[in-house]
Amino acid sequence: MTQYFHIFPSVVNVPTILDATRNTHHAFPMKHLLSLISVLLLAMKVQGGIHTETVDYQQGGTTLEGYLAYDDSISGKRPGVLIVHQWQGITDYEKMRARMLAEMGYVAFCADIYGKDNRPQSLQEAGAIAGKFKSDRVLLRARVNAGLDELKDNQFVDRGHVAAIGYCFGGTTVIELARSGAELNGIVSFHGGLDSPNPADGKNIRCKMLILAGADDPFQKPADLAAFEKEMRDSKVDWQITFYGGAVHAFTQASVDKLNLNGAKYNESADKRSWLAMKNFFAEIFNQ
Repeated sequence: MTQYFHIFPSVVNVPTILDATRNTHHAFPMKHLLSLISVLLLAMKVQGGIHTETVDYQQGGTTLEGYLAYDDSISGKRPGVLIVHQWQGITDYEKMRARMLAEMGYVAFCADIYGKDNRPQSLQEAGAIAGKFKSDRVLLRARVNAGLDELKDNQFVDRGHVAAIGYCFGGTTVIELARSGAELNGIVSFHGGLDSPNPADGKNIRCKMLILAGADDPFQKPADLAAFEKEMRDSKVDWQITFYGGAVHAFTQASVDKLNLNGAKYNESADKRSWLAMKNFFAEIFNQ
């Protein structure tokens, strides 16, 4: 991916620096001058930084509030990545992942499935809201597709190079995004549910699928896994599943340990390996 930087901002004038050294009584050592220029160029390269903002958008009369991140020192269009939150809605965790993706050169957008004024205040409330959307896959697909449209409409996104990733509830959601027939290059599900409520929908999938799961996740029912695999095979989807030994549910989220949930625990090794797997997957689907 080509990156473009503003080499000489107006606050730095290298020719003036050179002229100043010629007019001094004592010659400025060339090695020091070269070192100075190197430092200036490095500082100018990183001047742009990561731009972030909240974005309001609509779906079916409901206002949603997403989170956008991109590197504003990069010129031109680039691949876009949609991020779908876990059961607690958009939190600092998803925003952190968005900034990480922006640092890699992508435009990242956190979709809001629940709604701007619908933020869970407890785990019980989060479970109830997540359950509502899981039981209404039509609404779930509408919400995630609204997020995808918002990402694709961004001026910096190459609409032909788009992926979606999701965590837990979001992992289930990006699979539903693929089942809806959405046009994108691939999806990555991190410890998402793999149930198959309507196996015939697998025929709608037009993208590659990467499923990253904890091998010891107690919430991953063997019957759901078997049904998912059958759906993928019957529909001839380009899919792959990677299981991480010793990992349970929510293995990418360090903050989950504070919740003391049975069957959910952070696993640093699985977190790093799954992120690397996602990066390799992106290199494949984006032809990087």
